[in-house]
Amino acid sequence: MRTAPPLLAPSAVMIAVAATVGHFFTDAFTTILGPLGPDLQKMFSLSLTQVAFLSSVMSLTSSVLQPVLGVLTERFDRRLMLALGPTMAGVGLCLMPYMPSFALLVVLVAVAGVGSGILHPSGSAYVSDYSPSHQRGLWASLFSAGGTAGMALGPVLVVVLGVQGLPYLIPVILLIGVGIYFSVPSIHTQKKKATLQEYLNVFKGPIQKLWGMAVLRSLTSIGYNGLLPFLLASRGFGKNEVALSLGIYAIASAIGGIVGGRLSDKYGRVKVLRSSLLGLIPLYILLFYSSPANLWYYPLTFLVGGLTNATIPVGVVAAQEYAPNHVALASSIMMGFSWGVSGLLFTLIGGIADHFGIMPALWVSVFMLIPSMFLVYNLPEPQKPLQK
Repeated sequence: MRTAPPLLAPSAVMIAVAATVGHFFTDAFTTILGPLGPDLQKMFSLSLTQVAFLSSVMSLTSSVLQPVLGVLTERFDRRLMLALGPTMAGVGLCLMPYMPSFALLVVLVAVAGVGSGILHPSGSAYVSDYSPSHQRGLWASLFSAGGTAGMALGPVLVVVLGVQGLPYLIPVILLIGVGIYFSVPSIHTQKKKATLQEYLNVFKGPIQKLWGMAVLRSLTSIGYNGLLPFLLASRGFGKNEVALSLGIYAIASAIGGIVGGRLSDKYGRVKVLRSSLLGLIPLYILLFYSSPANLWYYPLTFLVGGLTNATIPVGVVAAQEYAPNHVALASSIMMGFSWGVSGLLFTLIGGIADHFGIMPALWVSVFMLIPSMFLVYNLPEPQKPLQK
């Protein structure tokens, strides 16, 4: 009997595209909440505390609770989870202008957050299962870049359509959900339901260290993005320089993730993590003491953004390879859960900035890379699973 060569099935590309498209639109819809803050404040007569509470609800349901949603992804049909992600996120946020009360507004934001929370582990698991074994890092980084691109689209939608025009997107959102549902196969990952202890065991050993690394690295990135406007303002620069700096950083993040994922396929996940983190510390310090008036400032911003985010898809793929039977849960730990905890810890960085100044707060955030580097220093290289 002749055996067919182990070529990548054409349907695998469609599945990866469907997951990436879902990631793109989910992140695009969830990022409209921030720019809509002033409009929602006027429409519903909200206080700034209530506006901030909406963001907290989004962070809780989409990020902090993502491991729980990752478990649901493993226990139910993954195809349904992938299709519901952008549908819930888009419909939930686009219906906000029609809500009669703040309480229902909170419910809609929570629904949208859950949509984001189920999309990330299900999409990442699809990409992991159907990517070629020798390019798993590259495919994961392309999936990650789809979300980064979507985040850039969200504020544009608000500017172009306005808060009253967002409901007109709902038919498009439903078509996206249906298209994704029929583009991927139905997958029930577990014939026998895993126990709670089995799920808890995933968050042990190498994955626990990877998660700690991701939290501290994300705290450095969040610290930079959150404090940069205040740092540049204190040096006499305005919104244009801030927007250009953050824009270049975001573009570099997407490109850096793709490069990091591909390099990890060739040289190993742990090697890329170690080298990226080690090189970041002096570069961040140099960036903090530079300004848009310096010729090297924007190229340096690009380099720092690329190196920082080169570790994101690499960490996710490493976790999937450490826990091949629970790729959705491993993905959720490395994605939403780490980002959510970092967001909560940023409050401490803000407190340091209030009491000691912007520069000491930035120093604390960049020094989080030191323990982050030690956490991955002795990690074993994960074993690449065979092509499914």
